[in-house]
Amino acid sequence: MKPRIGITLGDCTGIGPEIVELALKSGCVVRAADYRIIGKYPDCRSGQPTAESARAAAAALEEAVTLTRRGELDAIVTGPVHKARMYEVGFKFPGQTEFFADRCGVKNYAMCLTGGKITLALVTAHIPLRKVARALKQSEIVRVGLLLAEFLRARSKSKPRIAVAGLNPHAGESGKLGREEIEIIAPAITVLKSEIRNQKSEITGPHSPDTVFHRAIEGEFDAVLCMYHDQGLIPLKLYAFHEGVNVTLGLPFARTSPDHGTAFEIAGKGMARPDSMIAAINLAVELAACHVERSRDISCK
Repeated sequence: MKPRIGITLGDCTGIGPEIVELALKSGCVVRAADYRIIGKYPDCRSGQPTAESARAAAAALEEAVTLTRRGELDAIVTGPVHKARMYEVGFKFPGQTEFFADRCGVKNYAMCLTGGKITLALVTAHIPLRKVARALKQSEIVRVGLLLAEFLRARSKSKPRIAVAGLNPHAGESGKLGREEIEIIAPAITVLKSEIRNQKSEITGPHSPDTVFHRAIEGEFDAVLCMYHDQGLIPLKLYAFHEGVNVTLGLPFARTSPDHGTAFEIAGKGMARPDSMIAAINLAVELAACHVERSRDISCK
């Protein structure tokens, strides 16, 4: 059976509608899937977000998750939304990641991004930088690390190699630049190694954040476990801006999104590139197919 993929346009005054149309007409998305645009969108002017366009984006998310939980969709690809406008109309979540986790009643979830030779997951995500050190916990590093290892194995990485980044410059310089690596991150790595011993995954670190992504691109690691948002997003967007994909780990279905915003400044001008949307759609199809296959294997047992 073909995977059934629901696609939201995000804020319809941004580039979402353009990149979805371009992606589906590109000939570059997987043909062996059924695609369905989710939501009803108001008449709007490109580059001029309104309360109505924000409400439509929020309603499309609600419809998408309802259809998926009813078994009518196998995966969701979400277009970019304008968070500030969404907050104004009552959207109560830091981002779409947290929205889907809440609607599915999932506590064990994480934000993952992948593009080219970089894959990463975030231990902390949408919080101010000044709060990161206090929010960093051994249990959270272990939890997100396990989700990342599971994601890599689902993508046919038989023995995924995960590098754990330090928090501080040079991974703390043996405690001289901070003790989080010694007191929190290294003990978490020890627990992770114990948890995945029978799953043939390899966890190493804490590695210096300023070199770990270069090493990943060179093929030494399959993924990097990052301590905070921009530690992972800056190198990913520098290296793979036009092909980055956001994935929510831990949901009962696949959810992906292009790793860029609404780009109001170029909306409707024929300048938007669909590369990231194409990558998001294709990854959603891949993950949906894997989920269907695993469910079939379980039912056969």
